Amino acid sequence: MKESRADTVQAVILVVLLHGLLIAALIISALLNWNSAAVSAAGSPVTTELAEMSDLSAAMQRTLRSKVKPVELPEPQPDEAEPLPQPVAEPKPQDAVAPQQQSPQDFIPVPDTTSQEQVVDTPTPNPTEEKKLQEAKARQEQVDLTEQKRQEEAQQKQRLAEQQEAERQKKLEEIRRERARLQREQSLAEQKLQQLADRRATQASQTAAATPAAQAGNQGTDAGLLARYQAALQSAITSKWTRPDSVPLGAACRLNIRQLPGGQVIAVEVMEPCGYDEAGRRSVEAAVLKAQPLPYAGFESVFQRSLILNFRAEDR
Repeated sequence: MKESRADTVQAVILVVLLHGLLIAALIISALLNWNSAAVSAAGSPVTTELAEMSDLSAAMQRTLRSKVKPVELPEPQPDEAEPLPQPVAEPKPQDAVAPQQQSPQDFIPVPDTTSQEQVVDTPTPNPTEEKKLQEAKARQEQVDLTEQKRQEEAQQKQRLAEQQEAERQKKLEEIRRERARLQREQSLAEQKLQQLADRRATQASQTAAATPAAQAGNQGTDAGLLARYQAALQSAITSKWTRPDSVPLGAACRLNIRQLPGGQVIAVEVMEPCGYDEAGRRSVEAAVLKAQPLPYAGFESVFQRSLILNFRAEDR
């Protein structure tokens, strides 16, 4: 049968009590067998006085009344040896008594929110892994810084482009306003020249109408009226013509103008001699078409369906 821990403890306690009882019995036996007469001491003899039981204190009276029963010691057997004390078994960890806490545990004001399982599961990084993590973090920060710088540069370029576009639009608007102003001025100038040419043509026709037919020479053709007619044509065409820089002032060019009664132009053609270049020739032909209807009223007598005009370059 296997000995349990409780049996061992009980045996130890019994052994201790047995030895305690033996020691107490020896002391009591020595006190009872004490012979006061055999003790001798130097000096005056010791005197004793008897006292009544009633004179003692209550505690001493109770002590004297109680009789101590002597312990009967078993006689030792010669053949039986005293058993050796059994070793005390060490307590098992699960049966060990927890020591009493000497001081109260410190109060933790804020509970720990860290998951212990997560802390246990997360391995402790070694110096090499820590260095790699720091290098990766530094590289990521550099990448983020580069990307941020690139975005700032792109935004700056976009703002600069928008500013340049705004300035360009502003300049274009100014150019449009200036062009519109010049066109208005040109239109007003053309209207004034047209009015001037119309007045001159009207005056020429009125003068031709007032001149008697008998004064006409050159086979019934009034040379003065023809000259005024050609002057009216020169003025009307000049009012619609913008002289190119390549055509000098006073340069002459012959024009063959085919027209209908009333001054409607059918066709115009440059003839030789003509001192204009190609651009000048095209510009004067366009001016003849713009000036129609050509002067007619008052010039009916000198009107010709196919007219040769010596045009001379003049400014408006």
